[in-house]
Amino acid sequence: MSEEHSGGIDPDVVELAGRVFDLARGGATEELAAYVDAGVPANLTNHKGDTLLILAAYHGHPDTVAALLARGADPGRVNDRGQTALAAAVFRQSEPTVRSLLAAGADPDAGGPTARETAAFFDLPAMTALLDGARP
Repeated sequence: MSEEHSGGIDPDVVELAGRVFDLARGGATEELAAYVDAGVPANLTNHKGDTLLILAAYHGHPDTVAALLARGADPGRVNDRGQTALAAAVFRQSEPTVRSLLAAGADPDAGGPTARETAAFFDLPAMTALLDGARP
């Protein structure tokens, strides 16, 4: 589903999808969780391949990330540019989000740039330490 390109999709569905993506970006955890509980896919993606989880992680909403993970959001999904929710959380230096994603099985070496590469490129030693603690 696309936020911008509706094709033959019902305009009400397109509007709802846009609202749901805005909720993820804005960290409206309870409202977003209610939509997912009512049937909106936890792994809904926009026209860029961004999932609700990637958007919540990038915009720094650890509670929203945790709620989406609890509802089955896939921590390993990669958007169209190869980015993961974990790399987004590392970039934003959100320790609680990084911890949640790692606990849910997010791979620090997935995507491109990976979460590890992101931490190294931006010289984020605290994030590198979190990711290194995730090694088996």
